[in-house]
Amino acid sequence: MSIPFVDLKAQYESIKGDIDHAIQSVISDTSFIGGDIIKTFEQRFASFVGINHCIAVANGTDAIEIALKALGIGEGDEVLVPALTWISTAGAVNNVGAEPVFVDVLKDERSIDPSLLKEKLSERTKAIIPVHLYGLPAQMDSIMAFARENNLKVIEDCAQAHGATFRNQVVGTFGDIATFSFYPGKNLGAYGDAGGIVANDGSLARTCKMLSNHGQLSKHDHQIIGRNSRMDTMQAAILSAKIPHLEKWTEGRIKVAAWYSSKLDDSLIPKTPEGSKHVFHLYVIESQERDALMQKLKEGNIGCAIHYPTPLPHLPSYSYKKHFIGDFPVAEKLCAEILSLPIFPELSEEEVDRICEVLGSDSYK
Repeated sequence: MSIPFVDLKAQYESIKGDIDHAIQSVISDTSFIGGDIIKTFEQRFASFVGINHCIAVANGTDAIEIALKALGIGEGDEVLVPALTWISTAGAVNNVGAEPVFVDVLKDERSIDPSLLKEKLSERTKAIIPVHLYGLPAQMDSIMAFARENNLKVIEDCAQAHGATFRNQVVGTFGDIATFSFYPGKNLGAYGDAGGIVANDGSLARTCKMLSNHGQLSKHDHQIIGRNSRMDTMQAAILSAKIPHLEKWTEGRIKVAAWYSSKLDDSLIPKTPEGSKHVFHLYVIESQERDALMQKLKEGNIGCAIHYPTPLPHLPSYSYKKHFIGDFPVAEKLCAEILSLPIFPELSEEEVDRICEVLGSDSYK
């Protein structure tokens, strides 16, 4: 039995009629950039999140950069970011001329540790980017309290957490602004690159819209210097067709995660703190024998991955910061032990049993 890490074809087959209709509609209308299809997606996704405004953009990385620019963050500013995440979170800060300041993460949540924010604070700190990593919300109550106390902006990176909740509030609605990725493998994925920005503040949303479209709201009326970061209409149509299925897919992911957690040893399984709804973009186990387990899975034709093998501050791109091993002990330990197992809504319990069997008897409860 061969089991992929993610099976996008299975998802397509389950809603083939909806997707084919969406694609054909775009082709028939020959409306490939902008227009009503983009507006429809923005309205549907804003409604899904429970927020006033959504701005469709080209990808999740652009979303973070545009959000930072819209908040006025740039040269000379510092932004607190977690040491464990995908590089876009920190790279976007560099790309607007500001400086990312890395903060270690919590062991269980794997997200930024609120108790460490104060020691990283300086007079140049302007914002925090909490990342809801793997689908589990960051500790937003503590983060928001710290931000309010120190007059900091909060940009939520929700790229892996569509529909996750913290204390019954949907992620993306806590901070000043939030960003999403719709990369194909995400819980809500396009058939190419795509991203989104959400906000309640109408003026902030308007600025993001202009920044993403050459600084204009109407053609040839360039109010500010912007860029070209528009979501193409095909992706918007596909995403709109998928949104009605997202809650069902989320429940499917949660069910698959529950199967894993009921079968694997407690020392391996990820923890979900009380009050958080984990949407399991990834199911990430921890083991000191990680490399051996990964080899077993590969030999058993089972997909797996490491998200992420190196803490951001220890990447070559951040060597200029001169961080040392031991500066981020929790992130460093996690990066040496984490392993992502296959998870997608269509995964069967039989396949989960097979994965656990390949991992070996030592992994069972």
